[in-house]
Amino acid sequence: MSNTRGVTQDVEPLIEETVEVAADPARVWSLVSDLPRLAEWSPQVVRSYVRTERPIQLGTRLLNVNRRGLLVWPTQSKVVRFEPHQEIAFRVKDNFTVWSFTLEPTATGTRVVQRREAPEGISAISSRLTRRMLGGVPSFQAELREGMRSTLAAIKATAEA
Repeated sequence: MSNTRGVTQDVEPLIEETVEVAADPARVWSLVSDLPRLAEWSPQVVRSYVRTERPIQLGTRLLNVNRRGLLVWPTQSKVVRFEPHQEIAFRVKDNFTVWSFTLEPTATGTRVVQRREAPEGISAISSRLTRRMLGGVPSFQAELREGMRSTLAAIKATAEA
């Protein structure tokens, strides 16, 4: 269902996965805040190019290349929340979602939460493409959730190595 702003609300407003990492927040932060490294861990991200000056900070813009099988598509994103050692979040211009990593110190290391926020839905074009090219919104959201679990497991392995 689409509203007057071209946003569809047929998506889960929040998808999130969590992992406990046996490494301190500074170590984990050094990984998750280096957004181009997502290509090392995410099953969907092929490459991320920083389009503004480094270091990555609030306002940093990226061009991302994503892949699912033979389907490849670009997205543009911008860092919209940046609290060192606590949270980094970027908004995907193309579909209006916000992806984030939140870090919380624990007695044995760091709790890492990865989220995909879509509180007002996703863009109508993104919804149509998801239905036509990616097997539908529910199926693709399940795939995103599994991808988040894979991403967090890979970040955990890297941080604990």
